[in-house]
Amino acid sequence: MIVVACIKQVPDTTQVQIDPVTNTLVRDGIPFIINPYDGHALEESLRLKDSHGFKAVALSMGPPNAEATLRKALALGADRSILLSDRVFGGADTLSTSNVLSAAIDKLREDEEVGIVFCGKQTIDGDTAQVGPGIAVRLGFSQLTLVDRIEKIDLVERTITVRRKLEGRYEIVEARLPAMITVVRELNRPRYPTVPMRLASAKAEVEVWSNEQLQLDVNSVGLKGSPTWVSRIFSPERKEGEIVGDGMNDPAGAARLLLERLIEGDMLAV
Repeated sequence: MIVVACIKQVPDTTQVQIDPVTNTLVRDGIPFIINPYDGHALEESLRLKDSHGFKAVALSMGPPNAEATLRKALALGADRSILLSDRVFGGADTLSTSNVLSAAIDKLREDEEVGIVFCGKQTIDGDTAQVGPGIAVRLGFSQLTLVDRIEKIDLVERTITVRRKLEGRYEIVEARLPAMITVVRELNRPRYPTVPMRLASAKAEVEVWSNEQLQLDVNSVGLKGSPTWVSRIFSPERKEGEIVGDGMNDPAGAARLLLERLIEGDMLAV
């Protein structure tokens, strides 16, 4: 049985700049990382490989340079890494992206059963949290979102029990397999690749699938298949800051004034 981790290459947000003229991201020289939430999804797929014998597959859609992200997944222990890359996939929104990822997972099912698909709860560049649920709907999988713990997997009864982290409470849910699960940071702590695994992954193959393998209608993918698009990117305007008290000479007084301001502004949670 296969467990799939959907991972996305995203720009390191600590170093992102926006072109003030075009209002687009300045991509030159920006390092890319695995979307942090997807890192936890990948880690959980590897843990299920270790504990239940699943075959772990890392899957991503992106430009050719996203191969580096998938090679890192191999270094961490993934059995296969597949990059979905084709010019017709470019400009995809979340609907179009989930369409392509679903088709790739469906193609994997031709050879072996897919039991679980993991996704991060959202990406740090889009923050929509729509791709995972979109995959579940297209594949007809059980949909379990905001999961912070895998409680139990019963491969005989073909069920999975998870804990969902909701606002102010938790929810224990049992669902049928196959299932799509979106995860939060608290689920696990991602591992680091060992030096031997890094060296081995440098020679390993990252499979690249184009639309020739998926045979999707070109009008349903990429920009043509996207009902939404980004018209402008900009940094939110910030109000000018205010210096409260004299922190250098009277830190206790400055802290007291700051606390009073926070209370006045009703910005403290009790």
